[in-house]
Amino acid sequence: MKLKIGIMGSASGYLSWQQRKIAYELGRAVAQNDCVTITGGCPGLPFESARGATDAGGLVIGVSPGLSEWEHVHKYHSPTEYHDVLIFTGSGLMGREVVNIRTSDIVIIIGGRSGTLGEFSIAYDEGKLIGVLDGTGGITSEIRNIVKIIRKRTSAKIIYGKDPRILVKDLIAYFTKEHYKHPSVHQVYISDRKLSKVIGRNLKRSSVSRDRG
Repeated sequence: MKLKIGIMGSASGYLSWQQRKIAYELGRAVAQNDCVTITGGCPGLPFESARGATDAGGLVIGVSPGLSEWEHVHKYHSPTEYHDVLIFTGSGLMGREVVNIRTSDIVIIIGGRSGTLGEFSIAYDEGKLIGVLDGTGGITSEIRNIVKIIRKRTSAKIIYGKDPRILVKDLIAYFTKEHYKHPSVHQVYISDRKLSKVIGRNLKRSSVSRDRG
């Protein structure tokens, strides 16, 4: 199965030509490394990445906040162009963030404001491999400080870089060599439940054996 790389970033506000160019090159890099691009199906920097991925022949999936294509376009003013598939969550802007992150094997942050900060928080809590494109403004310039303030250990790994092509290659290399071994928070929960059941069965057998003895 191909790796899915989620690109999370500024969807509105002023975006410079340089930011748009970097986002476009990021999408191209994802496609050129034979990975699937995941976005929130939104305008702004993720849209530029979707455009870059499409131009490079990649597959792009958008996770929409809307219930339908009509809502996606008319209520959320979001594009359909440069997306091969749109998944309509009906969860709203904040609700779809969870689906967005859990669909992605790797999450890359570019620019970003409060919405992107929410996506970063979910990715960090759930132990994702996270890339941060330095020099793109927004929350990317504060993530190092945010992580220090959080002071919370998860299985998340953050890799920083300024060149989108190098960052994508570094993330893929780390994921395929190391990070795929790290279970997500949900896998840990399931494993703990299985372990509890095994321990429970063993204790029950031990009790039965003592009674028979």
